[in-house]
Amino acid sequence: MLFVAVILFNTATAKVQNEKITYRVMYKWGLINKQAGTVTIDTRLNSDNKTFDALLVGHSASWADKFYCVRDTLKGHIITDGIIPNLYEKISHEGGDYKRDLITYKREGNNVTAHCERWKQKGDEAMTHSTKSLSATGYTIDMISSFYHMRYMDFRSMKVGDSQSMNIFSGKRKEILKITFKGYSTVQVDEKYYQCYHITFSFTSDGKKKTSDDLQAWISNDSKRIPVKLEGKLPVGSVKCFFVP
Repeated sequence: MLFVAVILFNTATAKVQNEKITYRVMYKWGLINKQAGTVTIDTRLNSDNKTFDALLVGHSASWADKFYCVRDTLKGHIITDGIIPNLYEKISHEGGDYKRDLITYKREGNNVTAHCERWKQKGDEAMTHSTKSLSATGYTIDMISSFYHMRYMDFRSMKVGDSQSMNIFSGKRKEILKITFKGYSTVQVDEKYYQCYHITFSFTSDGKKKTSDDLQAWISNDSKRIPVKLEGKLPVGSVKCFFVP
């Protein structure tokens, strides 16, 4: 089976807390190695003590705006126990194009359905609106909730090469996200060294075809579990995100 029920996941108790994490985004292509933007992730616990809201805001640097301007916002309303998303929203302004995806979840037992809405505008063309229904069986997340799931995995009880597979929804399709534990490593960010858990993300369709290049993350192995470095490939070059203390 490609899915795993949430109760079977080897996940440590989530200790979600109010926090604000900032990343420096570096772009590398050939001899170019320059800061291309920043990303901030804001986490706020709700008064019910059972849910939290997540807000990710990313924007390109002024020099990069001249080539490809990026302003992205991701929002999530998430159940703390088990890191289970209730709502996901992505608003992107990239290269003059606008897109907004809104996903609301409904669960019955181990079955998950999502109502997906998409607003899209390319340049000066008219705005379009479409809807779609996605369904899955087993643990199901999205891109913003995956940030928290990876932080609270119980790595200490995992062996190198162990992995977890789960459903992940975007605004238009269901994919399978596989997170593989690669072991322990020391990561230097500026003048500081962090002892980290190293993991990889791989994305495939239901037919097991890869839908994008793998991502890598290094998560501090202290109580804060902060991803201090993330790395991925682009069609041209690569991008690395470094935690800014």
